[in-house]
Amino acid sequence: MTRNIETGIYLAKHKIMALPSDVRLRLCPTVRSSFSLSWGSPKTNNEKPLRKSETFRTSAGEAHSLNLPEKKYLEKGKISVTFLFILFLTLSAFAQSGRRNAPKSENGSVINVFAVRDEESKETITAKNVALYENGVELIIKSFVKDPSPARIVLLVDNSLTLRADVQKLEEATNYFPFEIFDGDQLMIVGYDDNAEIVSDWTDDPKKIEASLKGFRKKGSPKLFDAISAVVTEALDPISVSNRKLAIVIIGDGLDRGSQTKFQNILAELQEKDIALYAIQLPDRTGGAIQRNQPKPNQVIQKLTEGTGGLTFQINEAEKAAQKICDELRKNRYVLSYQPGNFSTLEERRLLVVADNGINVRAKSAQPALNR
Repeated sequence: MTRNIETGIYLAKHKIMALPSDVRLRLCPTVRSSFSLSWGSPKTNNEKPLRKSETFRTSAGEAHSLNLPEKKYLEKGKISVTFLFILFLTLSAFAQSGRRNAPKSENGSVINVFAVRDEESKETITAKNVALYENGVELIIKSFVKDPSPARIVLLVDNSLTLRADVQKLEEATNYFPFEIFDGDQLMIVGYDDNAEIVSDWTDDPKKIEASLKGFRKKGSPKLFDAISAVVTEALDPISVSNRKLAIVIIGDGLDRGSQTKFQNILAELQEKDIALYAIQLPDRTGGAIQRNQPKPNQVIQKLTEGTGGLTFQINEAEKAAQKICDELRKNRYVLSYQPGNFSTLEERRLLVVADNGINVRAKSAQPALNR
């Protein structure tokens, strides 16, 4: 049993970082900015509704009681004014559509790039070594600088019943990461089956992460696309203002069953927000069977990683994957600023970053249309 909380902002606002071990925080992919909490043992399904007066410890060490906010609705007059304002903006956009420059905002003119030399050369990679193309047209690069800032990494672990891996293997693959992150980096662990649930909130403490992994279980169906959407909306969006370096690592086979969120929408959302997605891939439980209205599991992994500038590793490479992912986020991540081309922002724009011989580069493959 769970009790829905109308807004997850409550937790962030009061900086609640530590919950009792038998409380799990559930992300709700169909309701924006909402969580639910369950009290009890998830493995035995002996959950009870969370009491409104339950007290938690905040990151400052203060005790805090959970108060569920009441629903608030806009008055009809306000709805009317809002509707007219949106209608005005929509008409303005159509009036100015067609062939025009992309907006010169941070989102429209900045992309993240991974760049590294083939050899152990320490020679700096500069804007002179790379080129950016938009729909086949070379753009003017304004700057290309290394980004040494800390990363926020979500490990999204498949907990569904039919996954071809036992819980111990999932725990082992996840537990490599806290020993590879750098100072300032933080991890969040999310398990998904029919729902996406936070197993471990943002932390860099290996002991806390290791203890939390006992919350892994195998049940239900893998609603992967809903889980990614929930992670982006509830875990990454709230911190995106102060943290530009965001990444998701899927530990699973790429199978989705029953998500309300469509694959193309998920890929576009990750590209729009420039979130790199990596994968530690498990064997395809479907044996390569064709999936209705969506790519095969292997294709899901391939399209998500290549489309966002990430990488794919096999489950037997989990230790290597943790080291590689954490290293490149800290050491090989660059921010490329460019002058947008003369293409409509109402259409998807294909992006391609290339570099001089001896330099490997990766970046997202497209900038989605604004009206998707």
